[in-house]
Amino acid sequence: MKKYKKHSLLLLVIVMFILPLLLDIYWLDVLTLVLFYVVLTQGLNIVVGYTGLLDLGYAAFFAVGAYTTAILMTTFHWSFWLTLPVAALFAAIAGIIVGTPTLRLRSDYLAIVTLGFGEIVRILAINLDITGSASGIYGIPRPTIGSYVLSSQQDFYYLILIIAILSVLVVYRLGHSRIGRAWVYIREDEDAAEAMGINRIRLKLLSYATGAVIGSLAGSIFAVKMSAIAPLSFSFLQSVMILLAVVLGGLGSIPGVVIGAALVIVLPEVLRGAEDWRYLIFGVALVIMMIFRPQGILPKKYETEDRSDPEEETNDKNHSISV
Repeated sequence: MKKYKKHSLLLLVIVMFILPLLLDIYWLDVLTLVLFYVVLTQGLNIVVGYTGLLDLGYAAFFAVGAYTTAILMTTFHWSFWLTLPVAALFAAIAGIIVGTPTLRLRSDYLAIVTLGFGEIVRILAINLDITGSASGIYGIPRPTIGSYVLSSQQDFYYLILIIAILSVLVVYRLGHSRIGRAWVYIREDEDAAEAMGINRIRLKLLSYATGAVIGSLAGSIFAVKMSAIAPLSFSFLQSVMILLAVVLGGLGSIPGVVIGAALVIVLPEVLRGAEDWRYLIFGVALVIMMIFRPQGILPKKYETEDRSDPEEETNDKNHSISV
C-alpha cells in the first residue's frame, strides 16, 4: 500500500510538470495561484493543524517575505536568491515575536492576538516610506539563473511548483518526527503534554517560526512574479482564505490541505460564469461541506498512520517521549 502511494505521488508530480504544456495562459495562472496557496496552507497547517494554535494573521508572514525581497532587490539591488534566506530569517523572527505573547493564550484570545499582529504588519506597510506606503513597491526585478531571466508564466509556475514540493516534503517529515508528534500532543492537551516532559514553550515557538518561514518563501516568489506589491494583497481576507483551505481540507492532513487549497482557488473560477452569484454559491457549498463533513475532506488519522509503519514503532520504543 505504501509503495502504491509513492507511485501515485510520483505520477502526480510528473503530471504537474507536464500540465503547463497543455493549459492556456489563464488556467496556467490559476494553477500557479493554487500552488501559492499550497505553500501557504502547508505553513499554516503546522501552526493550526499540528499544534492547534488558531492563527488569523498568517498573511503577515506572507507580507514579510514579499516586502523583504522587494526592498532588498529594488533599494539595495540584491539578487533574488540571496533575499530568500534573509526573508526566511525575518519571518522566523516575526514568528517568534508573535509566538512569545501567545504562549499562555488559547482559543479566542489567541485568535485576537494573531489577528492584531496581521493588522499591525499591514498598517506598517501602508505607513512606512521604505515599503512604498499605500502605493506599494513597483519595478521589482525578475530573478535570473545565470544569464537566463525568469519572466514567463511557465517559469514562475515551475519555480513555485518546486517550492510547493519542498514544503510538502518538509511538513511531512516534521509531522512524522518526534517534533511533529509533540506538536500533536500539545494540540490535544497542553497540560498533559507538559506533564509528559514536552517543552511546550519551545515547541510552540518552533511551530510559529517554521510556519512563518514557509509562508515567507511564497511571499518572496509572489513579489518577483507580480513585479509589484501593495498592502492590499496581504489583508485579513487573505488570512481567512488560507485558514479556510486548511480547515476545508482537514486539519493536519497534508493531502487534504492540498485539496483544500485547490478548491478555494479553482471553485470560484469554475463558477465565474455565474457572475455576482458565484461567491454566494461558493459560500453555500462551504457551509454544506462543514455541516456534513466538519472534519474536512481528507482528515488526518494519526493513530492509524503511527501504527502502520513498523519503523515508526521502533523509533517510538528507542526514543524518549520528552522533547
